[in-house]
Amino acid sequence: MRPRVGQMLASTVDTTAVIVVRCPEQELEITCGGAAMAEANGPGPAATGTADPDPGLMGGSLLGKRYAAEDLGLELLCTRQGQGTLAVNGVPMPMKSAKPLPASD
Repeated sequence: MRPRVGQMLASTVDTTAVIVVRCPEQELEITCGGAAMAEANGPGPAATGTADPDPGLMGGSLLGKRYAAEDLGLELLCTRQGQGTLAVNGVPMPMKSAKPLPASD
């Protein structure tokens, strides 16, 4: 799949949904719970339960958090949380942490 900025993706194993915030110009395999994510058609309910999840990739994703693969230049915003772990090319994506504010002193 070649993701594009603003594209909505939905998990096929749980309720997870994400929006692509930043992506490279290359083919990527974006998965949730070990199954490939499908393009979502809008804010409606996700198509769940159509694939078998990988029990090792069911760590969960959190609503409103950003997940980034800095080495690939991919960033996803979670718009609906679920039990599946977001991964790209088979590698789980870490949650992006907030940048610390500069000291005011």
